[in-house]
This record gives sequence, C-alpha cells and structure tokens, in this order.
Amino acid sequence: MDLAFTPQEQQFREDIRQWVRQHLPSDIAHKVHQGLKLSREDMQRWAKILGAKGWLGHAWPKEFGGPGWNAVQRHLFEEECALAGAPRVVPFGPVMVAPVIMAFGSPAQQARFLPGIASGEVWWSQGYSEPGAGSDLASLKCRAERRGNTYIVNGQKTWTTLGQYGEWIFCLVRTSNEGKPQTGISFLLIDMKSPGVTVRPIRLLDGECEVNEVWFDNVEVPAENLVGEENQGWTYAKYLLSHERTNIADVNRAKRELERLKRIAKAEGVWDDLRFRDQIALLEVDVVALEMLVLRVLSAERSGKNSLDIAGLLKIRGSEIQQRYTELMMLAAGPFALPLIHEAMEAGWQGDQPFPGGALHCAPLASNYFNMRKTTIYGGSNEVQRNIVAQTLLG
Repeated sequence: MDLAFTPQEQQFREDIRQWVRQHLPSDIAHKVHQGLKLSREDMQRWAKILGAKGWLGHAWPKEFGGPGWNAVQRHLFEEECALAGAPRVVPFGPVMVAPVIMAFGSPAQQARFLPGIASGEVWWSQGYSEPGAGSDLASLKCRAERRGNTYIVNGQKTWTTLGQYGEWIFCLVRTSNEGKPQTGISFLLIDMKSPGVTVRPIRLLDGECEVNEVWFDNVEVPAENLVGEENQGWTYAKYLLSHERTNIADVNRAKRELERLKRIAKAEGVWDDLRFRDQIALLEVDVVALEMLVLRVLSAERSGKNSLDIAGLLKIRGSEIQQRYTELMMLAAGPFALPLIHEAMEAGWQGDQPFPGGALHCAPLASNYFNMRKTTIYGGSNEVQRNIVAQTLLG
C-alpha cells in the first residue's frame, strides 16, 4: 500500500491550488476562515464559479459533463479548496441526487436535471427524515398515490437543511404498504414551487434557521419525475446515503479547522498551557488517522483493488472530530465565545469588528459549536452506523 502521491498527482495539486487562488473570491474565503455566516448568495456564487469551469460535479464522469477525475484527483481537489477557504459545496444536488439520476434515472431525466445541477443554477434539497422516521428511515409515512400520469403527495419532511432556498427536492415517499416497510418506498423529484408545498423554518439553539419542515398538501407531481421503478426507492436511498456519509467525514475541512483552533489558542493565551495543548495534539492524531483511512481507500482504488466499504466508519469518526474541534475552540476562547448578537448579524455585522473586550476570532464560536451537535445524528445516527460497521466489517 503506497500512500505517497506521484509526481503527476503533485503537479495536479499545484494546478488546482493556483486555479483556486485566482478564482475564489477573497470575501468568501475570509468568512470561511473566520467561521462567519455564509449567505445563499455566497454559496451559490462559488458554486457557479465551479460550474462554469465544469468542476461543481468534480466527481462526475465525463459522459455526464464531469472532469472524469480519479479518486486521488478528487481528494486533492477537495483538499486544496478546503485549505484555501472555499465553502463546502452544498451537496444535495451535485453530490447526492445527481449520482442517483446518473445511475437509475431515465435519459430524459438526465438531460433535464443534470445540466442545472452541474452549473450551480438550481438549488436542490433533500426530503428524507420525518418526525417519526429519522434513523429508522424505513418508517416514513409521506405518501404518494398514483392517479393516471400524476402522483398526489401528502405528508411532512423535517430537518430539511437549507430547504428555505430549495427550488427542487428529492423525496422518499411511500407508494405501498405491502411487505416489508423498505419495499414500498419510491424516489420522487418534486418542484418546490408546486402548489401545496409549504416550507416552515425551525429555529435552532444558535438562533439560526438552517433546517426546515416541508409540508406536502395534495401536491401534484408528474409521474415522469419518478426515478427508476416504483417501490424500489430504498435501493436508491442506500446508494445516495453512501455518498452523503463519506461527504460528512470531510477530513479536509477538519485539517483547516485544526489550524484555526491553533490560531485561537495562541491568540487567547492558552497555547502555552501544556494540558490544553495535549488536547489539541490528541485531536490532531485523530485527524491524521482519519486522513490515513481516506488515503488507504484511495490507494486501493488507484491500484485497482476493491476499496473498503467504510462510509459509515468515515462518518462516525469525521462527525466526532467536528464536534471536538468546535468544543476546544469554545474552551480556548472562554466567555468571549458566547456572545451572539443576531440583530447585529442580520444588519450585516458578523464579527468583522471585535465587540468590546472580545476578538474577531471568537465572535461566531458558540454558533459553530451548537451547529455541530447535529453531525453525529444526521446521515444516520452514529449509534446506528456502529451497528452497520459491526455487521459489514466484523461479520
């Protein structure tokens, strides 16, 4: 197993680094490096820059308009974007639903939906979880009844991330109650501007409304928006979730935030506290171990061997690391991590000017800490993922 990058791969990294430096807007990079709030316009502006280059779908094969990069090239691209301060690509379109449409959608669906995803023009949302169906997703009750060439959808989805911006949503819906719960689920693509679709924000601990409830009241969906076969949606959902869980791990963002943690510790005078620095060192060991696990998968793919099926394991470790570095940032900043002045933030102030007695690098820490509490739950809770890992890897 060779974890070293070849000269060709190193040159590819350098080419990506130079391009990102030239095209990433400095105001967006500043917000990312300081942990400040990104607007819809910020996220979509970067998505469209990548889309114009043909890199928003950087994991896509050439036949669907992607660059056709191998696993190592994709990793290097993601790493250079993260270290430069690029926002994470909102995954619901290019990372999650697009591979499902490529693998299971009709040629007409591919021609209709993929261009808008690749360009960054169309904002997609995910409709999986329901109030009574989160980790136990097969218990979902949102129903779609076939009437001629139309499905009539009724029900509710919840925890829909950034659903307030959504233009289209891919949904798991129940089309049959016969047999096992998993066998009666279908995969529908729904226009969120359709009559009967209502989005209701959910206010979180940090005061933000990042997630939403989405209600469907007799929403008419053309039958041509059914992906694949009716009642086979569970198969497509599992395929999509493998992409989501790998994406959640996001070792490249962890490396960037580890450096931010060190900057905060030095600025707040706790870097010289050996006990605190020990905690940073332990976190760094975990980040390096996660990176080595990712590189093992890349090495296996590069050599033509079957890669390890470890999406669940990557999700577990990556999400725990994200929670740990936000916790250590809070501890380093102490009381200055706490203030959140939402009225000022809405007016455009996001910590660019330090509040009295505080510092720029501390302003958004509480918000980040609260937000990361969700990472061990979404995408399949870590408790459930441990069971899956035990069954698939340990036997």
